[in-house]
Amino acid sequence: MLPHGSIQEAEAALGRSSLTFAETVWFNYSATKSEYFLYCHTTIFVFFIFTLAPLPLVLLELSPSAGFGRYKIQPRVHLSFSEMFRCYRDVTWIFFFLVGPLQLLSYPTVKMVGIRTGLPLPSGWEIFLQLFVYFMIEDYTHYWFHRFLHCKWGYEKIHHVHHEYTAPIGFAALYAHWAEVLILGIPSFLGPVIVPGHMITLWLWFVLRQIEAIDVHSGYDLPWSPTKYIPFYGGADHHDYHHYVGGQSHNNFASVFTYCDFLYGTDKGYRHYKKLLAKDEGGTIKENAVTSG
Repeated sequence: MLPHGSIQEAEAALGRSSLTFAETVWFNYSATKSEYFLYCHTTIFVFFIFTLAPLPLVLLELSPSAGFGRYKIQPRVHLSFSEMFRCYRDVTWIFFFLVGPLQLLSYPTVKMVGIRTGLPLPSGWEIFLQLFVYFMIEDYTHYWFHRFLHCKWGYEKIHHVHHEYTAPIGFAALYAHWAEVLILGIPSFLGPVIVPGHMITLWLWFVLRQIEAIDVHSGYDLPWSPTKYIPFYGGADHHDYHHYVGGQSHNNFASVFTYCDFLYGTDKGYRHYKKLLAKDEGGTIKENAVTSG
């Protein structure tokens, strides 16, 4: 709840003659709402993104004759609607009984680290820099947590569930053992804890992270994707290879960018595979790969 009874009081507190349009909208929406209620929006946003963002990918998967099949990374592997719905149903169960409650219960931490809901709103530049820091922190820590999950114990006890989809789909981004959801949730919270910002920035962070996770699990390498212009972005092709290799994978552990895999040498198999594909004019290597995948 904002400590201002009116827009005029907010303007006076900020020493301004007027609020920006965005600040006026924020004031009208949030002035009478508690900070906890605003934080609960995070859970709602993430659930809607998880439900809606993969739907275009579902249409691509169900319409192989529409001309998009050439963008499918593992073109011989297609899931039926019932299989994709079952994945969605299983992840929804995880969301409502684990992810959602954990987010709601984490509010004391959010409050303690100083994530704010008041005015002024952060500038676009401030939001961009904080989101960049969040992505870098999450990407680096996720790399090592993920790499741990591929040790013998971690994979057999926990991570094998996520790798049930050797050709991943968007809905499988959150398909995992409950312990993995807890473990890999830590890197997502580290950035906002270390560099706390505004609640709006927190919303954007979790929404963008969810969209990115869906994208890399899409199973499609779409040439017009705007992520093609992001330096060092891994994308679907990078992560798809990780799923294709499966439990024996010691390649492509990164969640967003590729620099950790390059620096620590965990992309050698992937790079070798890409070179073989480039030399294989007849496409036999790719055909054998997707058949066995």
